[in-house]
Amino acid sequence: MNANVRTNCCLQISICGMYLKITPLFNFITHVFFSLFLSVIDTLINLNNSLEFKSRNQVGYLPSTVKFHLTERMEEERPSGVISKWLGGLISTMRRLLFTFMSSGPIPQHIAFIMDGNRRFAKKWKLDDQSAGCKAGFPSLLSVLKYCYEVGVKYVTVYAFSLDNFNRRPDEVQYVMDIMYEKIQGVLKEMDMVNRYGIRVLFIGDLNRLDEPVRLAAEKAMEATAKNTKTYLLVCVAYTSSHEIPRAIYEACQEKSLALPSSAKNDDGIVNDDDDDDVIKVVDLEKHMYMGVAPDPDILVRSSGETRLSNFLLWQSTNSLLYSPKALWPEMGFLQVVWGILKYQNKCYYLEKKKKQA
Repeated sequence: MNANVRTNCCLQISICGMYLKITPLFNFITHVFFSLFLSVIDTLINLNNSLEFKSRNQVGYLPSTVKFHLTERMEEERPSGVISKWLGGLISTMRRLLFTFMSSGPIPQHIAFIMDGNRRFAKKWKLDDQSAGCKAGFPSLLSVLKYCYEVGVKYVTVYAFSLDNFNRRPDEVQYVMDIMYEKIQGVLKEMDMVNRYGIRVLFIGDLNRLDEPVRLAAEKAMEATAKNTKTYLLVCVAYTSSHEIPRAIYEACQEKSLALPSSAKNDDGIVNDDDDDDVIKVVDLEKHMYMGVAPDPDILVRSSGETRLSNFLLWQSTNSLLYSPKALWPEMGFLQVVWGILKYQNKCYYLEKKKKQA
C-alpha cells in the first residue's frame, strides 16, 4: 500500500475513533456518536420503508423491518405523501454525507456475500410458506447492492447455489431451481436499478448443471447487462471451490500442452525436463478460474453469525477480511454494510501488508 493510501486509512479511522492514537475518552465518545448516527439513519430507512411498502400477505404482527422484507413493491400504490418524500430526501442526504466521509479512507473494491439465514428467518417468524425466507432475502440483496455501489464498491459477489446442493433429493433441487428462476426474473424486472448503477450481471459456475429455464434466464440477464461496465454483480450458482480449482488445473494443463512446440517434446511425445515452458504458474491457474473475471474479494461476509466458508472462494479469500454479522440474510442492510467497510478500513494496512508478503 502506498503512503497516500496508508495516510488516508489512518485519517479515516482516527476520525472515527477506531485507532488508539487518540485519548480513550475521545475514542469512546466518537465511537458512541458515530454508532448513534448510523442507528438514526437505519431507523429512518426502516420508517421510510414502512411508508413505501405494504404487505399483500397476512403476516400478523411483525416489526416494520420484517414486514418490509415480506412485501412486494406496489408501483401503482406507491404513496407520494409529503412525509415519505421528506424522509427519502433526508435519508439520501445523510447517506451521501456518511459515504463521502467514509471515502476519505480506502474503499474495498470487491465484497463477497454468503447469503445465510433465510430458513432460520422463516422459522424465527413462524412463516408457514417455506419459500418466505428466500422471498424475504431478495429485497435485502437489492438493498445491499445499492449501498455497496453507492459507497464505491465495484464488484459484489453472492453465493446463490452450491454445487453440493445437487446431492439433495430431486424435489428439493427442483424447488431451489424454481426459486432461482423467480429471482433471476426479479433481477430482470429491476432494470431501472441495474441501469442506474451500471450493473453488469455475471453468473459464475457450471451453468450446464442448471435446469434449462434457469440457464436461459441467466443467459438473458447476462446479455441484457453486457454493455454495463461501471459495477459488477457476480452470482455464483452450481459453484464450489473444490470444483473450480481442479477445473482450472485441467484447463491450464490443456492450454500448456497445446501451446508447447513440437521441438519441446522427445520422440515419445514427452516434454523435456529442461524446458520451463511447461511449468504451470499461479497466474495460469487464476486465468482459468471461474472467478478470474474479478479481483480477489477484500471482504468476505457471511450473514447469521456463522464463520464457515462452505466451499466458497477458498482460493480467492486467502487475504480477505472475514466478517460475520449476526443478522440473518433477510435482516441485512445499511448497518451491516457500513460496519463491514469500517472494519476493513481498520485492518486495511495489515491486509495489504499480508498480500505483499504472500
